[in-house]
Amino acid sequence: MSDEPSKGKLHIDTDWKEEAAREKERLAAQEKLEREKVGAHPQEVAGLLDLVNLIAMQAAIGLGGAKSPDGTTIPANPEVARYHIDLLEVLEKKTEGNLTEEEQRILSSVLYELRMQFVHVTSGKVPPPEKPPGETS
Repeated sequence: MSDEPSKGKLHIDTDWKEEAAREKERLAAQEKLEREKVGAHPQEVAGLLDLVNLIAMQAAIGLGGAKSPDGTTIPANPEVARYHIDLLEVLEKKTEGNLTEEEQRILSSVLYELRMQFVHVTSGKVPPPEKPPGETS
C-alpha cells in the first residue's frame, strides 16, 4: 500500500478547505454572471422578501386607510385584502421547507399581522393607526 492519497478522495486536513474555497469562488463567479445578464446590481436583484412585501402592500391597501396620490383616503376593500392574504398563504405552502429561517419568520409574521387586521376590518373594529416612530403623544 502506498502512503500517497488516492486521486478523487478528499483529505480532511487541507483538501476540504481548498474544495470549499473553489466552490465559493465558483458560486461568486456564477452570481456575478447572472447579475451581468440582467444588468442589475446586487440590491436590484429580486428576492422572496420583495415578493412578500409587494403582495402584503396590496393586502394592506385593501384593508383601508392608505392614501391615493391626490391625498384622499382609499376605502377598505375586504375582497381585495382577502385575495392577497390568500396569495401569501399559497406562497407559504408552496415554499414550505425551502425558506431560510428569516424568510419563514417574516412570511409568518406578515401573514399573522394581515389576518389580524382583516378580522378587525371585517368585524367593524378598526384599530387606530400606529404612530410613526419617534412621534410623541
